[in-house]
Amino acid sequence: MKNGVTILIAMLFLVSCVDAEKSFVLRGSVGKTNRVLIVVENDQWKGDTGNELRNFIGEPLVGLPQAETVFSVSQVAPKNFRNVLRANRNILVVQTSTKDSFSVKNNLYASPQTVLYITATTEEGLVKQLKKYSKEIIKTFKDSEIKVIQHRFYKDKITEPTHKTLENLGVSLTIPKVFKTVDDTGEFLWLRQHLLSGIARGDGTNNILVYSVPLGDENNISKRVLSIRDTIGKRHIPGSKEGMYMITEAAYTPVTIDARIADKKAFETRGKWEVKNDFMAGPFLNYTIIDKENNRLLIVEGFTYAPSVNKREFIFELEAIAKSLKFNK
Repeated sequence: MKNGVTILIAMLFLVSCVDAEKSFVLRGSVGKTNRVLIVVENDQWKGDTGNELRNFIGEPLVGLPQAETVFSVSQVAPKNFRNVLRANRNILVVQTSTKDSFSVKNNLYASPQTVLYITATTEEGLVKQLKKYSKEIIKTFKDSEIKVIQHRFYKDKITEPTHKTLENLGVSLTIPKVFKTVDDTGEFLWLRQHLLSGIARGDGTNNILVYSVPLGDENNISKRVLSIRDTIGKRHIPGSKEGMYMITEAAYTPVTIDARIADKKAFETRGKWEVKNDFMAGPFLNYTIIDKENNRLLIVEGFTYAPSVNKREFIFELEAIAKSLKFNK
């Protein structure tokens, strides 16, 4: 009898532990898109460590008409890093310690959340650590933010297979329902979202283009990106009057870098567009993807028209959509 009671008590204890574990749920993280909270001592923030942080986290984002930084940052001393501040979605902790280290922890205080730790034995060492890991810090936070945006879009995505161009190209994208079809020829897709906030309300738009062209010379693709988009702009993106159409802005040299989309080699190009013989202009983000299996270049481009307002978040949302691309099997 005693053994039976002991077993019963043990079972009740285990069940209570399981129930307690199930009931423990991380609070939801807070913070606007592309915001990073930096936890570092005030004197370090004002010194060389802070200068190095501002050098790469606060550098201007390529391709925007107005100067906007890669991330918006705020700083707090470690002694004040508690309570609601720990619910921030992106946190970078920089501190002196007994060793040099770099680590990433996910969902530590809230969810979704990315917490990065940089340590060194001296402030000079912290600066070296920041220089060493600057690109990885940017990439880690950016990739996390892309996933957050994609998850949000997935919950309100267009589910019906209504775009014949995507079907013909054999690809899919996570596209929010706020995007409406402007043109869908079967070979060229143009989707548009009317922006609902800020000075851009009514006239402002986010736009997505999807199309393909023959693969051609693989050694010359990065140099063809602009000529391809200008040809498509003249053919498919008209202005308000005869002779007006989208072109790449001549006064600004776009920047092209290597990328990977849907596990395929690609080129990412950021620059500015304008309408020939008109005053409309804005930033664009172009992904030209090498699809050898189908002997083609698949292009997914986003461009924004939002006069008089900041455009970083609009372009970032278009980036999240482009990076949701999947090839249908």
